[in-house]
Amino acid sequence: MRVTLPRTRTLLITTAGVAVLVAALLAGITLHRAPPPPANGSAAPPLPADPVRGFLTNYVDPDGRVVRRDQGGDTVSEGQAYAMLLAVASVDEATFDRVWNWTRTQLHRADGLLSWKYDGRITDANSAADADLDAAHALVAAAATFDRPEYRAEGIRLGTAVLDHETAQTALGRVLVAGSWATEAPYAVNPSYFAPAAIETLSKASGDSRWSQLADGYGALLEQTTAETRLPSDWVQVTTSGKVEPMPPPGNGPVGFGLDAARIPVRAAISCRPQDRAEAAKLTAVLARGNEQIRGSYDLGGGPTVDWQHPLAFVAAAAAATAAGDEQAANRLMAGAADLNRRTPTYYGAAWTALGAVWLDGRPDPISPCAERAKP
Repeated sequence: MRVTLPRTRTLLITTAGVAVLVAALLAGITLHRAPPPPANGSAAPPLPADPVRGFLTNYVDPDGRVVRRDQGGDTVSEGQAYAMLLAVASVDEATFDRVWNWTRTQLHRADGLLSWKYDGRITDANSAADADLDAAHALVAAAATFDRPEYRAEGIRLGTAVLDHETAQTALGRVLVAGSWATEAPYAVNPSYFAPAAIETLSKASGDSRWSQLADGYGALLEQTTAETRLPSDWVQVTTSGKVEPMPPPGNGPVGFGLDAARIPVRAAISCRPQDRAEAAKLTAVLARGNEQIRGSYDLGGGPTVDWQHPLAFVAAAAAATAAGDEQAANRLMAGAADLNRRTPTYYGAAWTALGAVWLDGRPDPISPCAERAKP
């Protein structure tokens, strides 16, 4: 697909099992009216036409800190990783350097992972596996893009920490658990945290066989998440015997396909593995609706559960259409994401509109190891 355009932290818990945030459901829940002012009192500025430049301009501070301006002005490791990926994709070495230097200085943990939340200081030191995996991917991609071998070494180190502290062996294969806090069975797993492109990149860079194990585990998990439902769940519980069951978000909430699971088809659509792309394509019948019918959350049968829209929901539908080879639908849906993001800008919507614009256009770029993807 070639798109022409004028890319929240999900819930984490402490080691005691106490929920601290459900930001994904708060990231831009209106369509036809402006969102309320951010908690810090400063509205996000208008976004430039280029969604990648828009995110890097409006959400990255001069020191490299990515600020969720519409969510109280805090910072999460996920946002730092998104900015790193987008800086590599736009070949912006200066921005990458700033973002990674801030991330390394402020969020680095003794075990090599990243603390996930910062608000003037570390306010939750737990790790988030998606952010760690995306950041490691960005570092290895940056090494090749900017000819900075030190970044390759740092990416491999961070990736190794992910394998050591954020994966578990099950009958399905190796799975990525939600963070280092989730390493006891049954495992809390957020399927949208798996990033096939990152796994491929890190496998080639490191030669560690555990990456191929993780890719196989991801494929088995992805298939299981929709074995009995039309849509995958935001969160699942995985036993050592390989049983996968939908579960509420840690701290409770509805079981469904929301702004966590919406990332699954986006990540699967750019996988090097045809079977992963096929799983994304299967979601087209449920997700690729008319633009006015897109909603921010669905039940696992595909029924809307809210009346608001979100750019990521459009990007998810576009990714499924891309995987299915429906370029016309994918273009229409990506245009819808960009339009909604311009009208009601949010950190999370801006990030995924930009990532979708990079990943789903089918052209080679520094963060898509399989940019020229065969249709499933």
